[in-house]
Amino acid sequence: MPYKEKEIEKRYWTIGEVADELQVSASLLRFWESEIGIIQPKKNRKGDRFYSRKDIDTLRLIYHLVKEKGYTLKGARQQLLHSKDGEEAKFEAIESLKKIREFLVQIRDQL
Repeated sequence: MPYKEKEIEKRYWTIGEVADELQVSASLLRFWESEIGIIQPKKNRKGDRFYSRKDIDTLRLIYHLVKEKGYTLKGARQQLLHSKDGEEAKFEAIESLKKIREFLVQIRDQL
């Protein structure tokens, strides 16, 4: 019987990995953590931060609200606290549409 290698899914990411993924600085992530107060990554004894997928998704939403929609940090915090589900749904729809657009542009370029 052939050996099937299980794909290991990562549970936590370092601040550097998250910063690279979101294309922002690590200091900005720490700033958002302290100012908005919604993100609470796990920390080891040294104080290194480890972000879960949920934390990263919340940071993506904060990025969307602040950088793309022009919210202030206070406004983004209020939006996240009062209507997080609605904002997440809108954000997910926008992200899906961006991926579809990229795909369609690739097809157009190949024709």
